[in-house]
Amino acid sequence: MGQLAHITTPVDIVVSRLRALDEELPARDGVAVFNRVYLAVTQAVDRSVDAGRFADARAAVALDVRFAERYLAAVDAAANGRRPPACWRPLFQLRRHPGVRPLQFALSGINAHIGHDLALAVVDACRTLDCEPAALEDEFDRVGDLLVSLEERIREELMPGPDLFQIADPLTHLLGSWSLERAREATWTAARALWALRGLPDVAEEFTERLDAAVGLAGRMLLTPLRD
Repeated sequence: MGQLAHITTPVDIVVSRLRALDEELPARDGVAVFNRVYLAVTQAVDRSVDAGRFADARAAVALDVRFAERYLAAVDAAANGRRPPACWRPLFQLRRHPGVRPLQFALSGINAHIGHDLALAVVDACRTLDCEPAALEDEFDRVGDLLVSLEERIREELMPGPDLFQIADPLTHLLGSWSLERAREATWTAARALWALRGLPDVAEEFTERLDAAVGLAGRMLLTPLRD
């Protein structure tokens, strides 16, 4: 048992990559803000797998790794001068904007990753595991629950204090227009639709492009610069 605990897993590799990014990026960089959030999510998933909280650990790991690969591919694209998916572009374009608050960066990244990447990751994992999306629903829901609890903590930590209430009011209004729960529900529907469209590649590609663009628009709105 002790030896098994030291075996490097695919999730460990993802965590190592996220930690390396955390060390490389300036703390105030918008991508760094999201990366810290995502590192916490991935570590929480890893702990849940180790604790046996997933009914199907293999499915949970497959979904988690395919999910992470989408974000890391966007990071690599931006670092190498290529265009990341539309859902990620606002975060990479505005990552150093002085008028965008840390909480906006965090939620814009969550929006891109949940609204677009997670739907595609479900399809990727289904192909890897040779199963239908319904077989991953429990794992999808548990990962979503972890994100919801973490989002609540992020909002508490990154929102300005009560003494800055008047300054924070536009931020409160802006971020109150986006809901992780609604995004999560829409993502499950999108994943099922993409799976159903797998025999129609042209239609599936168009659906994916429209999803990417719509999530990107929401992300751009979340990053609206605010006055100090």
